[in-house]
Amino acid sequence: MIKADLHIHTLYSMDCATSLEQVIARCAHIGINCLAVTDHNTITGALKLQQIAPFTVIIGEEIQTSEGEIIGLFLDQEIPSRLPAEETIARIKAQNGLVCIPHPYDRLRLSIFRNQAFESIMPHVDIIEVFNARSLSPYSPSRAWQLACKYGKLASAGSDAHTPSEIGNAYVEMPDFEGKEEFLTSLARAKVFGNRSNPAVHLASTWARLKKQFS
Repeated sequence: MIKADLHIHTLYSMDCATSLEQVIARCAHIGINCLAVTDHNTITGALKLQQIAPFTVIIGEEIQTSEGEIIGLFLDQEIPSRLPAEETIARIKAQNGLVCIPHPYDRLRLSIFRNQAFESIMPHVDIIEVFNARSLSPYSPSRAWQLACKYGKLASAGSDAHTPSEIGNAYVEMPDFEGKEEFLTSLARAKVFGNRSNPAVHLASTWARLKKQFS
């Protein structure tokens, strides 16, 4: 079995300062041996980490659509932001990627989908993130589980780490895999683990964003 944190960020996100070396060191320290690197609107960090990491790295991207955020997994090409959700999903599928909805019921985020949007996109979604360690909404995990069950979707979990110490705050324990198809089979057998991150981590993201804007 492996421990996979399926939602992390690196310094290639506009609101994160975590270096690739810090990611690797943190994973070695806590026993995380699979990551989905899902930087905001870029796959550059994921591609670079995949080249140097001693563990499995899934190329992902957290994409801001015109309706909310979507994570694409197992990507080959970067997908631009601010497209309609349907077009973003089509571009993920065109490169044989997987569609994941992150933090679906975290009402304190402006980037989440609203209920009416779920109905139209859900037939094309593969995975629902049922635990996000950065979520501040106390009932969001249970509602996300209900959403996954309602539509028969696979469940994932991720720390949404923007600082090194957050990595591994949420993860899934699953059988090892090679490639997308084995990943889906393994994820169906996964167990979700997680603890909420200290809300103060959001200040670190704000500070990183400001430093990048004014540097």
